[in-house]
Amino acid sequence: MSDYNAPFEIHVHGQVQLRADVDFAQLQDALKPLWQYAGARSLADGATSAYEEEPGIQFDPKEHLLQMCWTVRGDDDFRQSLDEMCMSLNELADQGAAIEVTFYDTEFDEEEIDDEEDDDAESRDDFVMLFVGPTPAAIMQVQRDMLVQDVVNVMERHFDAAELGGVVAEIDKLFTQRFDALVSSLDLGRRPRGAGGRGGGNRRPRHLH
Repeated sequence: MSDYNAPFEIHVHGQVQLRADVDFAQLQDALKPLWQYAGARSLADGATSAYEEEPGIQFDPKEHLLQMCWTVRGDDDFRQSLDEMCMSLNELADQGAAIEVTFYDTEFDEEEIDDEEDDDAESRDDFVMLFVGPTPAAIMQVQRDMLVQDVVNVMERHFDAAELGGVVAEIDKLFTQRFDALVSSLDLGRRPRGAGGRGGGNRRPRHLH
């Protein structure tokens, strides 16, 4: 599929704090699903965004930081590349992080739609929020913080911030219940002690979104 026929312009945006021991080669391998999808042969070649004004994919080795503001043209099959990238970044992340992905419908143009003739015309735009992190707890912490911020921002239009402590406490309770349920499910899946083999054979699900 040529760029000109791609139904979407897909924008990936976010930053991930990496472990101090992560080097460029490891990051290049983790991001291979992205740059390979773009038709590049390396991260250096594929890090440039489809738009010149966007910084693309950048790695700051001193700050151990991955920053992404990168657009590629593609189709729905890009979602598989995102899943593979997230699983790989989990292994390199030092803490939880959110990655925003927006699919812009390139075939939808509001200015060309005639309200009388194309009432049923709808954009296929989509927005996906992905989360990566070294542990399920780290991922849930990011999800919790984002939800608290969103809820507080909405409710501060009607209440003082000091009045919202109970709301935040209820959100914390919900995430605690979710985390406890996850831990319980992992415990049930473990081998009994003395069953032989090395412990920890079951990988924990860390790509939660």
